[in-house]
Amino acid sequence: MDCSLARIFEIRAIGAVRTSCVTRYYRSTHGESTCLNNLSIILPAKNEGPALAELLPRLRVAQPTAEIIVVDDGSTDDTRTICANNGVKCLSSPYSMGNGAAIKRGARAATGEVLLFMDGDGQHDPADIARLTEKLDQGYDMAVGARDWGSQAGVGRGIANTLYNWLATRMTGHEVADLTSGFRAVKADRFQEFLYLLPNGFSYPTTSTMAFFRSAYPVAYVPIKAAQRMGKSHIKPLRDGVRFLLIIFKIATLYSPLKLFVPASALFFLLGCANYAWTYIREGRLTNMSTLMWSAAVIVFLIGLISEQITALMYRRDA
Repeated sequence: MDCSLARIFEIRAIGAVRTSCVTRYYRSTHGESTCLNNLSIILPAKNEGPALAELLPRLRVAQPTAEIIVVDDGSTDDTRTICANNGVKCLSSPYSMGNGAAIKRGARAATGEVLLFMDGDGQHDPADIARLTEKLDQGYDMAVGARDWGSQAGVGRGIANTLYNWLATRMTGHEVADLTSGFRAVKADRFQEFLYLLPNGFSYPTTSTMAFFRSAYPVAYVPIKAAQRMGKSHIKPLRDGVRFLLIIFKIATLYSPLKLFVPASALFFLLGCANYAWTYIREGRLTNMSTLMWSAAVIVFLIGLISEQITALMYRRDA
């Protein structure tokens, strides 16, 4: 009789543990199945009230057990009221701090072991969340929704994103299908390692992706269709154009600075040699311009070495 009662209590205890977790598993590094806790969905939003009013109910239907956090980045509309009406947690700031800052605030407040980031403008389909989290079940640490050409916000943005993807692919040696997509699922403990690296502006997807590749955390890409955004974009072509150009240099410096500085150094050296050959043939002498270019080659190479050491220190994890 005592054995039977003990067995009943044991079964009930096991059932309680299982029901306290989301019924999804991932394979750990030791080959053991580990139960994941709840999913946290984080939506940075700035004056996206109409889109949130439509998106939040759909999220509840698609992920009824998920924790949903809207990070209100200084909105002046009824974002907070809409979140309250939908039973969604809203983190409000008194002024706009930027998209990356909203991501960091949401990641710190989230309690789930899996974080799902998506835009609050209605571009991303809640039905695709399961496809992203499924990749984490397969052993990936990050899964990114990769937009096709038809989902790009204009020809200019499409060309720029194609350039970013090509450069990131060459730098990392892995195919990068969409470097700037804000629709991604990550394991919380992995993502929180790099919070200090994330900028407060719009390039958090680039930074986090390159950080994962640099740290040898596997990244998967899932093809998605992005809808037309609701409302007006907060990206200004003139103001943010320079910022997006800086992303190109950030791609290199976040992953392997020498891959950027060594070719630049070699270019200065070859230009110096070409200039010397030209002036020697015409004037029979060495000019200051050749010396200047050779000096620039040495300086750029040394800067690359220092940058490589700094990058290595950025990703160092003390035991």
